[in-house]
Formats: sequence, structure tokens, C-alpha cells
Amino acid sequence: MTTSGTFSFDTPGDAARAAELRRVKALATSVLAATLALFVTAKILLPHHPAFGFVAAFAEAATIGGLADWYAVVALFRRPLGLPIPHTAIIQSNQHRIADKLGEFIEVHFLEAAPVEAKLRQIDFGSFIADWLRDRKRSADLARFTLRLLPEALSATETSGLMNFITRRIMTQLLSIDLAPLAAGTLRAFVAEGRHQGLLDDILRAVHDALIEPETTTAIRAKIRGELPTLLKLYRADKFLVKKIVASATAFFEEVRADPKHPFRGEFDRLLLSFVDRLGSEPAYADRIDGLKRDLLARPELGDLARNVWSNARSFIERSASGESQVLQHHLARMFVAAGEALAADAELRAEINLGLVAVLRSFIADQKSGVSSFISDQVKGWDMGQLLQLIEINIGRDLQYIRFNGSLIGGLAGLSLYTIEFLLRWL
Repeated sequence: MTTSGTFSFDTPGDAARAAELRRVKALATSVLAATLALFVTAKILLPHHPAFGFVAAFAEAATIGGLADWYAVVALFRRPLGLPIPHTAIIQSNQHRIADKLGEFIEVHFLEAAPVEAKLRQIDFGSFIADWLRDRKRSADLARFTLRLLPEALSATETSGLMNFITRRIMTQLLSIDLAPLAAGTLRAFVAEGRHQGLLDDILRAVHDALIEPETTTAIRAKIRGELPTLLKLYRADKFLVKKIVASATAFFEEVRADPKHPFRGEFDRLLLSFVDRLGSEPAYADRIDGLKRDLLARPELGDLARNVWSNARSFIERSASGESQVLQHHLARMFVAAGEALAADAELRAEINLGLVAVLRSFIADQKSGVSSFISDQVKGWDMGQLLQLIEINIGRDLQYIRFNGSLIGGLAGLSLYTIEFLLRWL
């Protein structure tokens, strides 16, 4: 069917079937004419020999059977000889009823939940998706297609107000997060894993490096000199004290760093765990962290940063979509291929995809099957019946014409049998 209600018969197969149909029709009509001629001839010759009675009986019944089946075949498609005989042109007369029943039949028997689900479960959607994505050409085409859509999608996001909605939702979610328990849990895990000891080593190393800097020692010496009595200043006690302080401090730092079981490390553990406990339980800490969070989110620099990131991302995507840059396209293509390979290697994920798609498609078909039934019914009602009948005749008319051959043969044999019985009864 080329358009709604219009069929095409231009294919070589249709032409061949139409020619074969014409040939079989002509042959069936010839058989009917032959039986009629045989009947007339046998009747004429009957006075010359009783055997022609058998021939006449066969030919008469064959003619009647052939005519009856010709009528049955023609009545299925059109009115025999154009006469308005009741219960003829059956397909044309019942077009709307056939359309409704066809739509109902497909809805009930083809789109029922159980057979649809059974058929869907036979399809391995996950493997199909994996194989499709693993093909590098298809993934490259998908990447190009995605890039063409992205600029328009971004523009639609901005103009539709979706971006403001997303921003508000993100801010609302961020403001609703209670950071104190989260921070306490993170720090507790940090301590449990012993990673805080590495942090302590880094702090001690940084303090040590700062202490031995000339600028640091000069500043400490100046501070000490300002606090010493004048007499001690004359004996340069400040220099001595600075050297002792720096030497003692660096020695202590080295001692702690070299000894994993140093008491200072235990004290550091106790101090840090105490802080973690207060952070997770005392409202004052929670209020301070919450205030810090609100101040940070309220700063205009954060909004400017988000706008700059968005603008740069959009500019990069637009350049990639225009072909100016191939980086994003190649990255997307590699990402699709990698996703396909990962999916092909993950049987559990493929099974979950199959189950999910079966559930979605089953629900979709269940919701839409009445619409499919109505669509099929409306389409059949809108068909050009003349062309539809021609299409049916071309495809099954040859087999229907053989009904006429069978009618002539069966009718002839039945007539011959009845005549034989009658003949025998007359001679008993």
C-alpha cells in the first residue's frame, strides 16, 4: 500500500500473479463450457446408446457444480453478473464489520499481555545495545548526532526556565544538607584508616621547614629580644634562646616523625577524636558549619563562577558541534564504544536492561493496544475496496479458481453416482 487507502500492483511478482490468475480463470471457464457442451452432446446421443446417459449425468452435475462454485467465488468479491442478489459482494458489504473485527482480533490475540511479554523476553535488548555501541562507526555517528542536538538542547534549557528551576533545586538541596554529621563521619573514617597520621607528619614537616627559615628565626629573635630585660640583651641571650628553641622543636618534630608509637601521636588521636565527637553532637559546631555553608553559597563569586563554567561549556559544545573542534566528538565516540564493551562484559547489567525494557514495553503496549486496534480498524475502513479486492484476488484468486475445478469434478462424480444408483434400481 503506497498511501492511505491506495495500493500498488506494479511489482513484477504482482504482474506475474495477475497473469497466472487470468490463465486459471480462463481454464476454469473452459472446463465449465466443456462440461456444458459434453452434456448437450451426450443428451443428443442418448437414444443411440444407454451409456451416453452416464456421460450426460456426469456432465450435467459437473456443469451445475462448476456454476455453483463460480457463483460462490464471485459472490465473495462482487455481485455475480452485476445483479443485486442478497448475500453477495460479501467483502465489500462487510468492510466496516471486517475492519472492526480485524482490529479487535489483533488487540485480543496479538497484543494480549502474556504473549507480548513472552515475545519480548525472547529478545536480548542488552546484547543488541552492546553490539550496536561497540561498532565504532555507529558510535561515531551517534556522537555526531548527539553533538548536533546539544546546542539546541542547551538553548531550550536556558529559554524555557529549566536552568533556573535546576539551579533553585540544587541550592535548596545544598542548603538542606546537614554538614556537621557528614563532616564528623568523614573525619572519623579518616582517623579510623590512620590517614590522619600522615597529615600530622606533613604538618610537622611544614612547621620544621618554617622554623629553620632565616626569616622565621629573625622574627622569633626580635620577639624574644623585645621581652628580655636590658641586661640579658647585652649578653645576646636572645640569640641563644632562639637557637635552643629551634633546636628543641626540630628535635621533637623529628622524634615524633620517626616513632609511629610516640605518645604525642596518641595525644593527637585523642584530640582529633574529641573534636570529631563535639562536631557531631554539639549544636554550636553544627550552627557554625551551617552558617559557613550559607555564607559560601550566598557569595556572588560562586554565582559568577557557575555562569562562567556554563558559558565556557556551552561555547566548547557549540564549537564541537560546528566542527571547529573534534575533541568532544572523539571523546563521546570512545565513551560510547567503552560503554558498549562494558555492557557486553556485564551479563547482570544486560539482564537488568532486558527486564526493564520488557516492563516498559509491556506497559506501553497494554496502554496503547486499544489505540492500535482503532488505528487498524480506521485504516481498513478507509481502504479503496476495489483495489483491495484486486489485491486479494491476485494473491489468493488462483487457489479460489481451483474450487471451480473441484466443484466440477465432485459434482460430476456425485451426478454419475446418483445416475448409476437410479439405473440399477430400474433394472432390479
